[in-house]
Amino acid sequence: MYLRTTAVSMATVLGTYGWALLVEHEAGLHVDSVVQAVVIASALGRVQRLFDRTDRLVACVVLPCAAAAGAELSTLIQRHPDTGDAAFVLGVVAAIWVRRFGARATRAGTLVVLPLIAVLVVPAGAVPVSGHERTAWAAVTALAAVAWGTVVTWTAQRTGLVPRPPSAKVTTAPRAPRRWLPASTRMALQMATALAAAFAVGRNLWPDHWAWVVLTAFLVCSGARSRGDVLVKGAWRTLGAAAGTVVATAVSGQFGPRSDTAVVVIFVVLAVATWLRELSYAYWAGCVTAVLSLLYDWFGQSPGDLLHTRLAGIAVGAVLGVAASWLVLPIRTEAVVRARTAAALSGLGELMEADWRSGPAVRTAQARFAYRVEQLGVVTAPMRILAAVPVPRAVSVGWHPDRFTLRSVAALRRCGDPVDDLADAVGAAPDALTADPAVLRRRTQVAAHALSVRRAIGRRPDPPAAVETAPSEQSPTAGAAAPVSRSAPAALIALDAIDAQLDLLSTLFGSPSTVPPSETTAAAAN
Repeated sequence: MYLRTTAVSMATVLGTYGWALLVEHEAGLHVDSVVQAVVIASALGRVQRLFDRTDRLVACVVLPCAAAAGAELSTLIQRHPDTGDAAFVLGVVAAIWVRRFGARATRAGTLVVLPLIAVLVVPAGAVPVSGHERTAWAAVTALAAVAWGTVVTWTAQRTGLVPRPPSAKVTTAPRAPRRWLPASTRMALQMATALAAAFAVGRNLWPDHWAWVVLTAFLVCSGARSRGDVLVKGAWRTLGAAAGTVVATAVSGQFGPRSDTAVVVIFVVLAVATWLRELSYAYWAGCVTAVLSLLYDWFGQSPGDLLHTRLAGIAVGAVLGVAASWLVLPIRTEAVVRARTAAALSGLGELMEADWRSGPAVRTAQARFAYRVEQLGVVTAPMRILAAVPVPRAVSVGWHPDRFTLRSVAALRRCGDPVDDLADAVGAAPDALTADPAVLRRRTQVAAHALSVRRAIGRRPDPPAAVETAPSEQSPTAGAAAPVSRSAPAALIALDAIDAQLDLLSTLFGSPSTVPPSETTAAAAN
């Protein structure tokens, strides 16, 4: 699967690269316009896999405008560094702040950042200061990248080469309780602090190579979901970038300035980076840093002469990024895990409360639960690394995973198969299961249990226990000659399996189970 998605992404990159070369030749532009196009297409090739039709329409508007702004920003930074630096920081911070408005705004903000990052890639002084003539062409090239990427991705999804993205109904997050300062605002302030410090340090220590510090600080802070996450990302970024720099320095002498062979190697390494990104961020950091080193070699700046400077800039940028995420309104790892666990339980509750006679409603709830468990796994993935670090607990407070961090995601993942079995049973006999009093009673208990665990996660007390109604009062057909479905035993077994994992979550989060032990498993077996 990774190779397929890599092929789709690189098809987007190579098509955009060909168009950018044509525009550069016909319009008399500089090579920085081609570099910007490749950077945009490389990131777009990865994020566009999650785009739906509305997202692509938004991209047709947002990305060309952002590309034009990026072209103007590049000129501004060269002519008026202080003003350009401030504009860069404000642009990135605004793109992060809009995440508070939902997933679609988050993806739009990502598109805004892509051309801004391209500004940091071209070596300072390698290209003469341009006027405004390339601004319109930058917008046209960005629009061509979106159009070409849409064609490539649509074809790959229609032919089954890559899976289609989940629908907006599936990816919609539950409404979180209002806090005095949303996570998106905290992340924006952290990024503002990291970038401002990176510009200040980079401009003073390495006036000709300040971009390395800024780029590293951005990559470390970007998308960091918690203090533990940013710590792992900072370490991988530093180690991977150092390894990539050393390797690229060793092979860079094989190519001369403006070498076509170097261009081919750059695209090969970029493809490897795209392929290995899903395995570890360190591979991505190492390959991308190697690409940048080769690009500098192509511009005639020897990476060997700049090896120590680049390594120092990467290390300083990583430290600034980690420090900003830890000291400026930090997001605790525990809070992130609790929020994602509660979201997954919310999806489970939606399945229990859905209209089982509606097949689409059941399938949507099933897919929504699976998606939220997957997102919880993404958040806790760095925690597995931190759990293996032999550091005293007193030192690791704030980033070392607590006892519930990894076990909670394991418990929810073990709910996956029972949830699928339950959805299959409901799909086979929706009317009969809805009318079955034993299934109805057990379904109500599991829904109440899931809600109780969610309250424990949010540290909210359970409401006073309600008087349990009799089965005849719960269903018009219960207590009478209700039809017994052949799918009832499978549904009851699945509900019992789900409830067992909820018992484990209750223990992890300090909430005693409020649901009596099930007596339906033996009945189902009979």
